[in-house]
Amino acid sequence: MSDLRTAVVYYSATGSVHAMAQAAARAAEEAGSEVRLRKVRELAPEEAIASNEGWATHARQTQDLPEASLDDLEWADLLIFGAPTRFGMPAAQLKQFIDTTGPLWGAGKLVDKVATSFTSAATAHGGQETTITALNNTFYHWGCVIVPPGYADPIQFQAGNPYGSSHVSDNGQTPPGQVELDAVSFQARRAVRLARALKAGLASA
Repeated sequence: MSDLRTAVVYYSATGSVHAMAQAAARAAEEAGSEVRLRKVRELAPEEAIASNEGWATHARQTQDLPEASLDDLEWADLLIFGAPTRFGMPAAQLKQFIDTTGPLWGAGKLVDKVATSFTSAATAHGGQETTITALNNTFYHWGCVIVPPGYADPIQFQAGNPYGSSHVSDNGQTPPGQVELDAVSFQARRAVRLARALKAGLASA
């Protein structure tokens, strides 16, 4: 049994964030962590989803994936959150899930967890950094230890976002490439390594 538990919690409409979440989950697993990959509940009406072929296709492809619960957050030592940006903020679907975490927050169940986040946007300056920092605002309130990728690996000088991995999807037309997937994989590995060190340090304190 692994000494570390990671919850990768995400929302994805057309599949870009889903692909990045899968890469993060694989990297965390390869780094020795037990992993739960969880999507959050879809809130959009069926007619809105049906009006976008990419959205409808992705919804069908992922309909059987497990949905995130508060138990997943309490279980995990490391939280990796991903969401597309909506007007410079995380998509409402992930925000709605975050808004249900009050009981865990109130009981101090999220304190000292390690957290990190990633995103995707339609355009090159579509709010990647503000979306990640908005997610980090939640982690501050929870009392988490935030681990950004920084420029701590050569892949970051190609990916270019020290706040968290990000992707430009061209409105869902362009899936994440190898650079983006390698960047989010590095981010996950780094977070696992530091979460393990923090957990060991707290245990011996």
